[in-house]
Amino acid sequence: MNAEDLAEFVEKQSIAAELVFLDVDTPTVVDAAAAVGTVPEQIIKSVLFLADKKPVLVISSGTARLDSKRLADHLGVSRRRVRIASAEQVLAVTGFQAGAVPPFGHRDQLPTVLEQAVLSQSVIYGGGGERHALMRLTVAELQRIVGPDSADLLETK
Repeated sequence: MNAEDLAEFVEKQSIAAELVFLDVDTPTVVDAAAAVGTVPEQIIKSVLFLADKKPVLVISSGTARLDSKRLADHLGVSRRRVRIASAEQVLAVTGFQAGAVPPFGHRDQLPTVLEQAVLSQSVIYGGGGERHALMRLTVAELQRIVGPDSADLLETK
């Protein structure tokens, strides 16, 4: 799948989101923020975890470090049963390459948890389905599409 598939999903679902195509590589959150003229906290990442071998998508601030133990507690599963998906699993489950995964529009609808820090933003940019694309939308619109499930999943020092 690619940005064209995502754009089609956005249109069919009447989602208030805009795909932004970039002329530069954005290998880091800081680079992505600079490319669209925003701050790193407004860049989100969609991270696929496997909990008891079932996919769960976590949407977090791009600068955040996620704690899989907190996710396990939130999901009510053993901490040993939660792990981050490999790049191959990400592609197989979502249809998108790791690093370009949007927060929705995947092969199948995924259970999704929003990391609470994302909720402090108004406008965010997430994966646009391809390495040179981002999707701009509001947090309210994101919640409307993926649901209200949120949790504090940040790693503590």
